[in-house]
Amino acid sequence: MSSAASSAAPSSSAVNKWRFTAAFMCFAVLSGAAFYMTMSVMVPQRLRDLGIENSTAVLGAINSAGSIASIFIALFVGALSDRTASRWGRRTPWIFAGAFVYGICFWSLSRPSNAVIIGICYVLALVGLNMVQAPIYARLSDQVEEKSRATVSAAIGGGGVIGQGIGTLIGSSLIENMELGFVCAGLCALAAGVLSVIVAPREPSSKDMPKDTTGKPMWKVVVESLTPPLKDCADFYRAFICRTCLIVAYQMVFSYQLYILQDHVGETKLEAAASIQIISVITMIVSMIASLISGPIADALHRRKAPIVVACILFAIGLAMPWIFPTQMGMFLFGGIASFGYGMYLSVDQALNVDVLPNKETAGKDLGFMNIATCAGQAIGVAITSSIVTVTGSYVPVFPTAIAMTAIAAVSVLGIKRVR
Repeated sequence: MSSAASSAAPSSSAVNKWRFTAAFMCFAVLSGAAFYMTMSVMVPQRLRDLGIENSTAVLGAINSAGSIASIFIALFVGALSDRTASRWGRRTPWIFAGAFVYGICFWSLSRPSNAVIIGICYVLALVGLNMVQAPIYARLSDQVEEKSRATVSAAIGGGGVIGQGIGTLIGSSLIENMELGFVCAGLCALAAGVLSVIVAPREPSSKDMPKDTTGKPMWKVVVESLTPPLKDCADFYRAFICRTCLIVAYQMVFSYQLYILQDHVGETKLEAAASIQIISVITMIVSMIASLISGPIADALHRRKAPIVVACILFAIGLAMPWIFPTQMGMFLFGGIASFGYGMYLSVDQALNVDVLPNKETAGKDLGFMNIATCAGQAIGVAITSSIVTVTGSYVPVFPTAIAMTAIAAVSVLGIKRVR
């Protein structure tokens, strides 16, 4: 068996299963902490501290630019990692290098004094993030057997939401000391990729991959990386729609928590920071519970769709809380209920995506396409919210719109036929 083939063979070792679980948890928690302390708290507040007019729209533009760039970065990196021949394997070199780009660029966000430079630094940080993220998700297909994927996926999903709680907690705590906050974000981003490589089982060497896999001209690699799955892919695109819509709904509210607390609830800067700290603790607790129970249950029941539908229902209920109760308590209820639902979804999400892949041999590229759902969802979500607030001057219409997107996600996943 070739090295390339062996890298695709699932590991049946229980020890390796838990090493992958721990490695992916490290990545998800630390990357989520870095991302959300930066983009949910520190960058939004920095824009306001700089006196930038209509900071809601500017934040939306920065997020949208980063998300659009991420679409192409994830596709290209995923395709290149499928063809990377090295003694360290196909994915590991990309993860390790990307971690340094990710960490340095997040730290550099502490330096700019205008929105344009902040936007450029953020896009460069996302280059690093996708160099780490796309190959890590491909390792789930390469080396984790199907019966364990929901459990390992739960580490990614639950860890990401826990990381969000940690990140917003740290970011809001350091809202008066931005320099230290951005240093923490950079260190978390760097550690996310490095620890995922150290903790996980070593990836088999790919240096002896067949020449026809690694020797294609660069233009062919580019064309193939931009070619979406075209055969036996209906379920793949149903999962794609589900992820896109749910992330749209998620970003519409979570990316604007600080502004919602200030402008919708009516809190001051410091009151909003204190509220975010409480929401962060709630998010961490409920996300940990969701990730601990959802992934193993999905594996035990051999089901993916039912947990996701339940997650969508809970997420929609959480979204309704600040709409019905425009108070601090409404935001606390949102943090608890919506985070539990979203944690449930993320606990099964990656397992579902791997199960509906059209071709396991192009897992990196195809999961790169699935990452378009994440990037497009982020861009669309922040664009919808910034547009609604710019036109209406209110956050009230944001919540029913996000609930409608969640309903579309639930309907999409119900249409999947390949998995139960």
